[in-house]
Amino acid sequence: MSSAKYRVRAGRAEDFVGVIRLERATPEAPHWAEAEYAAIVGADRSSEVAVTRCLFVAESDAGLLGFAVGKVLVSGAVRLAELESVAVSASARRVGVGRALCGGVICWCRERGAKEMELEVRAGSGGAVALYRGLGFAVVGQRDNYYHDPTEDALLMQLKLAGDE
Repeated sequence: MSSAKYRVRAGRAEDFVGVIRLERATPEAPHWAEAEYAAIVGADRSSEVAVTRCLFVAESDAGLLGFAVGKVLVSGAVRLAELESVAVSASARRVGVGRALCGGVICWCRERGAKEMELEVRAGSGGAVALYRGLGFAVVGQRDNYYHDPTEDALLMQLKLAGDE
């Protein structure tokens, strides 16, 4: 599947059913309540809030292929982003969908002034770790026994989005 066969766009309320279905079918994805996704899409972006979030989806003519969620925290001199969740359907993995979704979130966070981005990933998720390394993330720490079902360590990874000014 080439990038010409799918597109990445900002998520909308009508995407929730597919997003929740994909999330539930992806055991390693964080499982959130539907209201959490609704809050991301329905947030009032016109106000000066300290935390803003985004939902990006990848879709083809056949439907939803994946989604990613990001967050930016701006507080004083702190301008930190987090890649909170990425899930890609099993049939669309290893063809660039995850990379395209992450790229959308990274760009969105950079546009909002974030200077660095962080994420947590299961230490045993070799494909995900390789994806993030390929995007420029570096391992900066570890949280022992962070994940459950199964119990697994989390790698903390970080990406510099902008140089010091």
